[in-house]
Amino acid sequence: MIVTLTANPSLDRTVALTGPLIRGAVHRAAATRVDPGGKGVNVARVLRAAGRPVLAVLPGNTGDPLLTALDDHGIGYRAVPTGGPARSNITVAEPDGTTTKLNEPGPAYTDGTLESLRHTVVDTAAAAHWLVMSGSLPPGVPADWYVDLVRSVRAAVDGSACRIAVDTSEAPLLSLAAGFPDSAPDLLKPNSDELAQLTGADATTLESAAAAGDTGPVVTAGRRLVERGVGAVLATLGAAGAVLVTADGAWHAVPGPVTARSTVGAGDSSLAGYLVAELAGLDPAERLRHAVAYGSAAVALPGTTLPGPD
Repeated sequence: MIVTLTANPSLDRTVALTGPLIRGAVHRAAATRVDPGGKGVNVARVLRAAGRPVLAVLPGNTGDPLLTALDDHGIGYRAVPTGGPARSNITVAEPDGTTTKLNEPGPAYTDGTLESLRHTVVDTAAAAHWLVMSGSLPPGVPADWYVDLVRSVRAAVDGSACRIAVDTSEAPLLSLAAGFPDSAPDLLKPNSDELAQLTGADATTLESAAAAGDTGPVVTAGRRLVERGVGAVLATLGAAGAVLVTADGAWHAVPGPVTARSTVGAGDSSLAGYLVAELAGLDPAERLRHAVAYGSAAVALPGTTLPGPD
């Protein structure tokens, strides 16, 4: 079982345009679709499509369209009641693959909701192989909330097989790093911007160097995090592929040629692909190969469509 936590889930509406987006103009949509969203939910969707047992933990109320959408996708979940509906996000997809996202901040949660979420995460993690904590935090939630969760889970499931993966950014990511090694996850999935935030490197330099075949700067940044207690760093680098760094070595994989249609969910798909391979007992190189395959497959799909194993 893999448990995913999405503290700030959403209902994602994608509008596909027939031509380029022009500010102030009237556009006709070629198609629209609505999917359950949020980074942890995206990971759960990909894992579910791959036939892996997954449980999504998230705030949500009975009758909320978000939970109905999860039911429609066949995703099991544990929902913690909140004071309002999930946020709605809008993605505008242009024919050339350019995507424009309009994300609501999400509702503020009471201390009771946060405590219920924490208890639910700790409870479900006890029987999980992986706990994946992904995405932003809602307004008003302390930036160090993931730090507290990592410590709470490890204290409660001491001796179990549950490992922790984290994919977040900005203040929650920096707070997590400030607590290393106690808060260091078994797997951290930064993109180039997030890796730069953590290590003081330049994001553009990291990605452009990797694109030119020089993964040294990314590997150096990843090793700094491994030395601080992180089990593995899966750094996704857009068209330059991804780099995996562990205490045993470093690997680089690049995607095959794809026609980009949407970048939404690509990083989440990469993380899910890595976990699919890890659950199959594959070695680090194959885990990275799966991560890049799933990520590039997501880029080739429209809007918020996410890849299955095919």
